Amino acid sequence: MSDEFPLDPGVCHLNHAAVGPWPQRAVAAVTRFAEENARQGSLDYPAWLAVEQRLRERLAGLIGADQAADIALAKNTSEALSVIAHGLPWTPGDSIVGIAQEFPSNRVVWESLADQGVTWRALDLDGSSDPEADLIALCDDSTRMIAVSWVQYASGLRLDLERLGAWCRAKGVLLCVDAIQGLGALPFDLKRFQADFVVADGHKWMLGPEGLALFYVRPELRERLRLRQFGWHMVEHSGDFDRTDWTPARDARRFECGSPNLLGAHALEASLSLLAEIGMDEVWRRLQARTAHLIDLIDARGFELLTPRDPERRAGIVTFRLPGESSAQLYQSLMARRVLCAQRGGGLRFSPHFHTAFETLDRAMAILDEIRCGSTSAP
Repeated sequence: MSDEFPLDPGVCHLNHAAVGPWPQRAVAAVTRFAEENARQGSLDYPAWLAVEQRLRERLAGLIGADQAADIALAKNTSEALSVIAHGLPWTPGDSIVGIAQEFPSNRVVWESLADQGVTWRALDLDGSSDPEADLIALCDDSTRMIAVSWVQYASGLRLDLERLGAWCRAKGVLLCVDAIQGLGALPFDLKRFQADFVVADGHKWMLGPEGLALFYVRPELRERLRLRQFGWHMVEHSGDFDRTDWTPARDARRFECGSPNLLGAHALEASLSLLAEIGMDEVWRRLQARTAHLIDLIDARGFELLTPRDPERRAGIVTFRLPGESSAQLYQSLMARRVLCAQRGGGLRFSPHFHTAFETLDRAMAILDEIRCGSTSAP
């Protein structure tokens, strides 16, 4: 994998839960696209659209959707969630159930419905030993949706979507899944999870650029979402510019009002081709080996693991805390030593991927040891 990820040897990249590095094939795809544009403009525009179509096909395959036409390309996760939140027909008194510790994008958007009389009920994970049961317990006759992240961005807790999806489908409650912290790290099975909405930006575990996200809506629900963005691209006959009558596209393109992000499409399509070559089962197997190794290093030092120990509850995020020491100061010191990580959930968040060398994990922890020794020996 060093050919695909020729990272600076002085950098320990453990921050895929924030922004991941591109593989070389994505760099090459963007370079070719830019050079082609510079030499001949949009002469090969149809070929660019073919890349975009391959991207939809890869994204459909990644989540197990029936066809590429089920996939819309949003600018980011927040936009896709907003289309859902402000597209569904709400009634005053409706409620949405979620998680208090969510990333703001998956909290603010539901709170923004308060002026429509919609209540967002949040489960505090700190007091929950069975989050699926507790989420379900928060639901009542007013609940229209459960909206959660597949993997929590701070703790790395992975929810049992199959359990939630089965309950939601049986009760007629919608399930909206923010999959950004899991998609590209481990397999996703749409049919087994029975999610009605799936959203995920491509710049984390999918190894793509910022500014391009997967947006899936169960086909039976598309027309229930009121459209609030309009343009040439979202109509059924998008290529017939002289046509004066129009209807929204029948497929997921109805959620894309304007010109596509073809630069981003070239990068993300190339990145996903790497995941497809390796296979998501193998990607997940390699990532599990790395997170398990990292947890062993944490345990050996007596640090406090904040991420669940149960492998069924983990993904690629490992968050830990050093008792009696400032996570904020340690984070600043690690970043100064070029250990890319994050300060989340009261601790340090390390997020390797399948390609991360075990030596990188060892070196990052050795640097942390050096930082601690320096701080304890200082006068």
